[in-house]
Amino acid sequence: MKRIGKYSRRKILKTTSAAAAALTLNSSFPAILRADNNIKIGVPTILSGRVAQLGISVSNALKMAVNNFNDEGGLDGRNIELIVRDSRAKPDEAARVCRNFINSDNVDAIINAEASGASFAVQEVVRESGTLCLHTVSETSRLTADPSIRTWNAFRFSRQGIHDAVGSARYAASVIKEKGLKKWMSVNPDYAYGRDSDDTFFWALERFAPGFEILGKGWPKIFQPDYTEVITQIAREKPDAIYTSLWGGDLVSFIDQASLYGIFKNTQLFAINLADYTTMSAVKNLPKGLHSATRYVAAWPNTESNRNYDQSYTNLYGDHPTNWSWEASVGIDYLISAIKEIGNTDNNKIAEYIKGKQKESFMGVGEGNTVTIRENDQTIVDYSIGWGTTLPKEPYMDNIQAADWNTIAELEKEWLADKGWL
Repeated sequence: MKRIGKYSRRKILKTTSAAAAALTLNSSFPAILRADNNIKIGVPTILSGRVAQLGISVSNALKMAVNNFNDEGGLDGRNIELIVRDSRAKPDEAARVCRNFINSDNVDAIINAEASGASFAVQEVVRESGTLCLHTVSETSRLTADPSIRTWNAFRFSRQGIHDAVGSARYAASVIKEKGLKKWMSVNPDYAYGRDSDDTFFWALERFAPGFEILGKGWPKIFQPDYTEVITQIAREKPDAIYTSLWGGDLVSFIDQASLYGIFKNTQLFAINLADYTTMSAVKNLPKGLHSATRYVAAWPNTESNRNYDQSYTNLYGDHPTNWSWEASVGIDYLISAIKEIGNTDNNKIAEYIKGKQKESFMGVGEGNTVTIRENDQTIVDYSIGWGTTLPKEPYMDNIQAADWNTIAELEKEWLADKGWL
């Protein structure tokens, strides 16, 4: 069996801008394929800094699907050309990159692989231009849950915070019952996604396990290198449990630093973004028994189609796919299917095709292993969500429990009503 490559700490924490720039150049297609009649897709993402490997994993996933499409002859000889550019995780840069895609590159669509802060900027650009946009990374619920932000030409293929919150809280409630966890703290990144994740998790937890106490909340800046202040607060308060939505290199740094203080010996960690290969393999000594949602692991969902996806990706790139990879893969699959069915790149027709579309997917848990782009808010549902505990080495996760989509749908409606967004 081919040895699977490992995401090193150096790749996660110290990826240089120069390397990212090289990736941007190499992620395009040979000059012979860059023609005026190509189907052009612009991809703004993060290719520099401590989460660059996630942006690279998006590019890899998209190229895997696009190469298959082009090898099969494209659309009447028209190939898809990916134009992947680095936003450096800055909203103003993401907006500038997207305007250049639209005005200079004349792209047919944008696959937005930006984190939440920049995704709101991208949303405003595509609202103004009318360019088809598939959001494949941002998990902040408001991006598609708030009717005032939605636009006819933007679709969400990434997880949504309220879905994860309900699944997370339901799992946490079972651990609370088993271990008697009463006192909580949270550590979440201080931007839209972190605030949304904290709010929705504790909102949902109150419905499943009322009576808990929140001792304090830490709000480190995104990409902050040192967590001494919040770790000292945790050590002082001695909570029974911690909820965190830190991700990528930030979560790696937090776990490594907190482990030095022995934080996890007496405190249960619920880290929604831990079970992703880029993160778990980069932690110096991954503790056994931390709780995490399944971002992307080959073991979940436990289906042949998911294992085949993982194997295809690793055969090509020598590393496992990530959470960002599967979201991009599902998004490009929908787009390619629409282009084939319609026979052109008319944005209005593609939008109509995608809206309400149910499609078989390696991440689908709906009827017949499907996911659906819900018609009313143009967001993905019935994708795989699981929670379990960590293992120090592959398969990295154990005792995985599936989230219940009926419960998610029921509480999502209650949450939307509370927000005034129904």
